[in-house]
Amino acid sequence: MNRTTVLHRLLCLFVAVSLISCNTFKQRDKLPPAYRNGLVVTAHPEASAVGLQVLRDGGNAVDAAVAVQFALAVVYPNAGNIGGGGFMVYRTADGGFASLDFREAAPAAATRDMYLDAEGNPITELSLRGQLAAGVPGVVDGMVKAHERYGKLKWAALVEPAIRLAQQGFPITAMQARELNNRKESFKKHNPLGTALVKEEGEWAEGDTLIQTELAHTLTLIAENGRAGFYEGEVADRIVEEMARGNGIISHEDLKRYEAKWRQPVSSTYRGLRVVSMPPPSSGGIALIAMLKSVEAFPLARWGFQSDSTMRVMIEAERRVYADRATHLGDPDFYNVPQQVLIDSTYNAQRMSNMDFSRASLSSDIHAGSMPVAAEHEETTHFSIVDRQGNAVSLTTTINGSYGSHVVVAGAGFLLNNEMDDFSVKPGAPNMYGLVGGAANAIEPGKRMLSSMTPTIIEKDGKLYMVVGTPGGSTIMTSVFQTILNVVDFGMDMQQAVDAPRFHHQWLPDEVAAEKGAIGAEVRQALTESGYKLVDRSSIGRVDAILVLPDGGLQGGADPRGDDVAMGY
Repeated sequence: MNRTTVLHRLLCLFVAVSLISCNTFKQRDKLPPAYRNGLVVTAHPEASAVGLQVLRDGGNAVDAAVAVQFALAVVYPNAGNIGGGGFMVYRTADGGFASLDFREAAPAAATRDMYLDAEGNPITELSLRGQLAAGVPGVVDGMVKAHERYGKLKWAALVEPAIRLAQQGFPITAMQARELNNRKESFKKHNPLGTALVKEEGEWAEGDTLIQTELAHTLTLIAENGRAGFYEGEVADRIVEEMARGNGIISHEDLKRYEAKWRQPVSSTYRGLRVVSMPPPSSGGIALIAMLKSVEAFPLARWGFQSDSTMRVMIEAERRVYADRATHLGDPDFYNVPQQVLIDSTYNAQRMSNMDFSRASLSSDIHAGSMPVAAEHEETTHFSIVDRQGNAVSLTTTINGSYGSHVVVAGAGFLLNNEMDDFSVKPGAPNMYGLVGGAANAIEPGKRMLSSMTPTIIEKDGKLYMVVGTPGGSTIMTSVFQTILNVVDFGMDMQQAVDAPRFHHQWLPDEVAAEKGAIGAEVRQALTESGYKLVDRSSIGRVDAILVLPDGGLQGGADPRGDDVAMGY
């Protein structure tokens, strides 16, 4: 190794300004802007603008979150929704925490084998497309419950911006034009009565105005009647009528019975920071904390961002945690999840004790840990909000696949989810993200399907430090994991941490998926020679995050992989 190479490696390892791979990053001339009174980071500029205006009007973080959620249902229909579900982690300015589960639920008529053929094999199309793929939506009830407990502004005022965007329309982005055009035939197939998402003449182009009058009417009913505007009356009737058109099974009774649930967040520490995230039926919080615990004993900061040793430790941590996820996680109302064991430092250190720095573990040799108990295309969306008082919302919401089931409820204008695919349709059979599961996540009436969503809030010295989350199906947990390490261990600012190239391992399939630009050539070669299978893929996640600076300023990280925008004042 010559002297130039040695100096280059030392520079990459020790330069305090950025500890970012010298192969893939250029230093910025200046830091991202910092805001004093509030910050909103979402997947779409129109939604960010709505949230920021609510903060300017005196609303708090939850008011802004409600407004953003409904705005995303209009301007980001592939993932923003009222026909799906999600999770929210909330921190009050004085340090109180709460988490809200508004995940979809299986209808009462759901059965364990409803997506299997006569030979017991999964019929993939049934759980991915059409009315039968939909679980009972939870977003509207979730927003109602969040507003009832924490909101300041009037409910109707928070829904009004979304109504206006649906009635008057908004200019679609280039990315949205491509997505809508690519799905035109599927939208026509699954919506014979028509949908505003299909442009009958020609194709969508950047800047075209998307008007959704039926959705505007639905949102008006929700603004006027709250929960009843969706789960009862006209909208409920239209949902049930839509079920009848395609062998769906959501009933009026399913809609009436749906309840979002307040749950105790999952919490632990990493390098002195307090990490608070979503508990089951999200696997995200437990998996995130388990990965952090798995790597905590290793000197990642000294090794550096995506160095050889760093990569090996992180991959092996991800491998083991996803193996545990497949066996031990499910809806806690139906299954006794061994939560405290899974996030225990000693347990995760023991899981890592058999890794070998000279060769890759084989996923076939890695199984879920024994427990002392009895036995997502990646289109979700996340937003992070901090208000002037210091209240913080981390909220991830989804309809599962991009544009969900591709079914728009006729006359109501919103897409239905295809979340039933997130159950273990058959134990050991992979879902659309390649994730496998077992009995803990089997289909049962009223049960909530396991999720990967990982809305997370981190404290430092008892004060708000970071708000973070992302879409990305099975890659959600690893994207949040890597973003946190980028700040805490590798010294990046919030935007750099979000920009940084990512990789992903989920136990099965036994391969490391890597974005273009992720992992330097020398490290790639070393990993490959020791048995790791590296596979290049498209972008991973769309992280939207907020970092609180030492002087109290709010620094946003909006993911350049999408149309995401941070707006503050």
